[in-house]
Amino acid sequence: MALAALPLGTVLPGCASSGATPPGPGMKASVTYLHLLAKVPMFRGMSNEQLQWVIDHSREWSVQPGAEVASSQRGIDSFWTLLDGGWRVEVAGRHVDAGHADPAKWYGGRAMQALGLPPTRLVATRPSYVMEIAQPELDDMLRRGLPLAPHLQAGADFYRTLARS
Repeated sequence: MALAALPLGTVLPGCASSGATPPGPGMKASVTYLHLLAKVPMFRGMSNEQLQWVIDHSREWSVQPGAEVASSQRGIDSFWTLLDGGWRVEVAGRHVDAGHADPAKWYGGRAMQALGLPPTRLVATRPSYVMEIAQPELDDMLRRGLPLAPHLQAGADFYRTLARS
């Protein structure tokens, strides 16, 4: 069925869009599709119900290469995860490139802030899709038992090595 044939106000199952203002230049709101989210390593193994809950409690952004996704000055209070594409974590004159299957596939939030890293930046290295999750929503996901702990631990270990370097 064509989208034009859907009754006004119909919500497509498994997707959500963000009408929010983009958090930075080179970013625009995007749509999260359940069947694609299920393939992202961070969310693989979740039930459709869990994936839909994540979609309903997050925002997806399309990011152009070279655009700053977040930094220790802007957006670090949110939890960011790379859905597709690539980004670079910059810290103290060094940088680490990452894809959606690498330990650095997430950035920000309380866990990263607690490490006391020097100033950091997160920059897209190619056309990318990222998900922004507010810290209270991430806390709720963990309380609900969503299987994020191994991914969060791998990322925390990665960021600890940056803090020691």
